[in-house]
This record gives sequence, C-alpha cells and structure tokens, in this order.
Amino acid sequence: MDAPTYAVLLFGALAGGFVSGLAGFGTALMALGIWLYVLSPAMAVPLVLICSVSSQISTLPTMWRLMDFRLALPFVLGGLAGMPIGALLVARADPQVFKTSVGAMLIVFPAALYLIRKPMAFRFGGRAADAAVGFAGGILGGLAGLSGPLPTLWASIRGWTKDQRRGVFQIFNGTVLGAALALQIASGFVAKEVFWLALLALPGTLVGARIGMWTYRSLSDRNFYDVVLGLLFLSGLALLWSSIAPR
Repeated sequence: MDAPTYAVLLFGALAGGFVSGLAGFGTALMALGIWLYVLSPAMAVPLVLICSVSSQISTLPTMWRLMDFRLALPFVLGGLAGMPIGALLVARADPQVFKTSVGAMLIVFPAALYLIRKPMAFRFGGRAADAAVGFAGGILGGLAGLSGPLPTLWASIRGWTKDQRRGVFQIFNGTVLGAALALQIASGFVAKEVFWLALLALPGTLVGARIGMWTYRSLSDRNFYDVVLGLLFLSGLALLWSSIAPR
C-alpha cells in the first residue's frame, strides 16, 4: 500500500471513529464515502463493519448507564430480521445507484428536519413502527454498514433526549453490525486482505471514537440534535460526490 492510499485509509478511520463515538453511529456514513476512493465496495463494506463494531465496543463501558434496552428492543429485532437481506444484496447491488439514492436521502431529510425548529415528539405507530424502521436500517446495515441513518432520522421526530438516542443507537448499531459482520465472514464475503486493512485502520478508529466520546459529553440536547443532522447531511454530500466525481 502506497502512502497516499494509507493516508486516505487512516483519515477515513479517524473520521468514522470520531462520529461513532460522538453519535453512537456513523462509522460507515463518514468512512465509506472516503474509503470508496481507494477501495472497492467488496473491500470497503466489511472494513466498515469491523471498524464500526470495534468503535462500539470501545465506548461501551462509558455508555452502559445510558442504555435503555426496552426502548431499543423493537429496533434490534427489526434490524436483525432485515440484516440478512442486505447481506445477500451485497453482491448484486449497483454501487453507483446505491450511493446516489442513499446520498440524496441523507441530504433531503436532515435538511428538512433542521429547518423545522419546533421540537417534535410524534408517537405514530408505536413500537411496531420502531421495528419497521429497524428492519429497513438492518437491510442498509447488511448491505453497506449503514444501519444508522434511518433510525437516526426516526429518533429526530420521536422527541427523545440526547441520552435516549445515544443509548439506542449504541445498542442497535452494535448488535446489527456485529451480526452483519459475522454473517459476511461465515458466508465467505470477507477477503483476507480486509483483515490486514483493519489492522491498519483500527488505531485511527479507536482514537477517533475516544475523541468523539469526549465531545459528546459537552453537547446539550439541541446541540446533539443539530450535530447529528449535520453529520447525516455531510455524509449524504460525500456519498453523492463519490458517485459522480470523475475517477
């Protein structure tokens, strides 16, 4: 691996780890758009899963007291049901179409929610709706490690506190992405080279996660809400750019 490629790999790991430590999700949102410049989707997606799970584990002791397992349960059950579908689509999905469609979604919806400054607390659908959102998030998690965006957008209209969101994201993403990684390894989708790349990327991921965790503690509920929407919006721009930028 040459120096520029390693620099891109490390930068993506640091950015992804920081966002995951800050928001409880987002390794894929930040890292995937960066790593796809130097790695194929078949290499980048399992690498994202390895770094995502590692980031979640590294912040688990600090976040344990915030975790509401009852609140997270519908998301987790739905996510585990949807994740195998996404994993099976990995070999069939068109990466350009995928990046364009998900990128557009991550630009439009966060921007709309940001402009609606009035606090929202919709209870529509109850736990069944939470499970449906988790199911869709599980499909995206199995497909590209992007389990976080849909539950994050959904939480933004549920009116949860910062700690409630952070705890649910930690449980949901850790469970779904861990299961997706195990399934991809068992199915033979993870090449040996990915594990070598992970050894290079993990230091950046873990350092970024620790810095993100420190930053999280200093945010108010409103600040956290705005930061999460901003991260989703920027990740949407990154995915769109990576899908249309000249090679």
